[in-house]
Amino acid sequence: MSRLALIAATTFTLIAMHPPATAQNELIPRKHIFGNPTRTSATISPDGRQLAFLAPRDGVLNVWASPVNAIGQAKAVTSDTVRPIRSFFWSPDSTRILYVQDKGGNENWMLFGVELANGRQTTYTDFDKTQVQVVSVSPKAPGQILIGLNNRNPQFHDIHKLDLATGQLNLVRQNDEYGGFEADWDHNLVFGVKQVAGGAIQIDRLDKDGKASPFGTIPVEDNLTTQSVAMTADGTTLYLLDSRDRNTSALVALDLASEKASVLASSDKADVDGVLRDPATGVAEAYSVNYLKTEWTPIGGAVKDDIEFLNREARGQWSVTSRSRDRRLWTVMVDRVSEPVTFYLYDRAARKLTKLFATRPELEGKRLASMHPIEIKARDGLTLVAYLSLPPGTDKDGNGRPDHPLPMVLNVHGGPWARDEFGYHSEYQWLANRGYAVLAVNYRGSSGFGKNFMNAANREFAGKMHDDLIDAVNWAVKEAVTTRERVAIYGGSYGGYATLTGLTFTPDVFACGVDIVGPSNLITLIESFPAYWQPFLEGTWYTRVGDPRYEEGRKLLLSRSPITKVDQIRKPLLIAQGANDPRVTQKESDQIVASMKAKGIPVTYVLYPDEGHGFARPENRTSFYAISEGFLAKCLGGRQEPIGTDFAGSSLRVLEGAEFVPGLKEAAPKR
Repeated sequence: MSRLALIAATTFTLIAMHPPATAQNELIPRKHIFGNPTRTSATISPDGRQLAFLAPRDGVLNVWASPVNAIGQAKAVTSDTVRPIRSFFWSPDSTRILYVQDKGGNENWMLFGVELANGRQTTYTDFDKTQVQVVSVSPKAPGQILIGLNNRNPQFHDIHKLDLATGQLNLVRQNDEYGGFEADWDHNLVFGVKQVAGGAIQIDRLDKDGKASPFGTIPVEDNLTTQSVAMTADGTTLYLLDSRDRNTSALVALDLASEKASVLASSDKADVDGVLRDPATGVAEAYSVNYLKTEWTPIGGAVKDDIEFLNREARGQWSVTSRSRDRRLWTVMVDRVSEPVTFYLYDRAARKLTKLFATRPELEGKRLASMHPIEIKARDGLTLVAYLSLPPGTDKDGNGRPDHPLPMVLNVHGGPWARDEFGYHSEYQWLANRGYAVLAVNYRGSSGFGKNFMNAANREFAGKMHDDLIDAVNWAVKEAVTTRERVAIYGGSYGGYATLTGLTFTPDVFACGVDIVGPSNLITLIESFPAYWQPFLEGTWYTRVGDPRYEEGRKLLLSRSPITKVDQIRKPLLIAQGANDPRVTQKESDQIVASMKAKGIPVTYVLYPDEGHGFARPENRTSFYAISEGFLAKCLGGRQEPIGTDFAGSSLRVLEGAEFVPGLKEAAPKR
């Protein structure tokens, strides 16, 4: 048989299987899962009088505000018409909403503000090819904030004091040295951090005249697991999450006068990953650890009763999204996994939790997927924390395993220095509703599990990091979650790289793959990173992945790049890319598609000209998931909602392989 004939025989072939066990479940429309939330991100003003949240205005997410006890009177206070606003914050004096926005996903963030009393909107950083960073927001300086701008030198951010009323910028420090700063509550720069040869981080103490003196060092093995949290209002204490001289990150209080460090909290299982601080004093009051699930523990008695109350009444994982400065009112996000995320107002004086809104009320009462935390042993003994989501009705005895093996999607998180968590996840719910088991595994290098777990991934792209994913698949087959021939691999960013690696380095393991903004060549990836990443590349990508500045490093990187093994691809592949992505540029997708075409290997390639590292506009998100759904249905046999109008308003361009996805050729926009 010729090679091309072999590809035709082994690609895009449906596998005979039992009908999906979830056929009795309602097919939830994609737009209900991936369209705009009705409301989200509730935040209380520092003075406790107003609420703000994100909600659609003419189809685009904008900021809305209302009196704290009258959310029904909310009005839109911003008016973006193209890209959704995805995060915002209050000015310390509660008079303004501030937010950042980019153009088409290019991550050149600009800072905007709106004055609530009169609706006046201000563009604070109207500079070309410039990224703003918010350095310090403090109640002790309510009319000003500190920001960083790289408009002079794209590699470093100069620090400016911004007057919020006038928009005037005053230079605080011209910066050609530091990758980051820590400021006190009076907006004085106290520490600067910079990378030194070998990847360690040097901490310099800065006096009020700007002069620097060495203060401490974070060794390269700790540089992803040690970081500052914030200072107290009186300037006496700096909080750190610190893994030096230990494995997991502990919460440490550093007395700045004596330089004595005291461990306030730690866990042998996982890093301390969250700190709740008094909004008026900055004193740490509680901390969280996330191993299988997130658990909050009080420090002292200040919020002990509140944590006990929320643990009892929230009926799910909870997190505090804001607190009024007097600590009386909190906004709390509650995640019960099989319900849409819901926001509450907590009145701690009355010990009362009042529902503000569900983010997606159209999903309330629907049969959503359960999630099961599990531990999987890797072949070398490492424990991998993973999460298995199962379609409703497929686990009748509730033991966390389906009654019959299901087609499965291995959903690989990005980063790679990030993690999967227990909670509601839109992709998992969508896939489970279509009849798939969904397995998400924290492979070595995932954050939150200590520096030993993090450092076990060094120079292991397409090596032991990928072995962990294969071990997770083997676990799922052994546990009868799925069968060996019915597993797809899916992911974005590093997850996209893992998909390409899966189909090239281990071409017989997966039935198909979906790659979203995944790199195909690690050399071109690293060499295209934005200039403002340069200050920390030595201790991250060069040390932990490979150094393209030297021939030995280039050989390593190329040997771990899917582009070198394109001729091994034998299974269907869907690639999606944002044209403006500054992290994983369009070249990464273009070059592997070109190589596949040159070798006669089928591929489906879709491009979004107005997106970057992921798809922010709901029209683009929904169109992409419609394509992915058809692709997976053909590969694994799950359920498929017709494309219908899900391409409306999208910038979608189908560059290759429309014929390989059911309905795509007919529905694809003609351009």
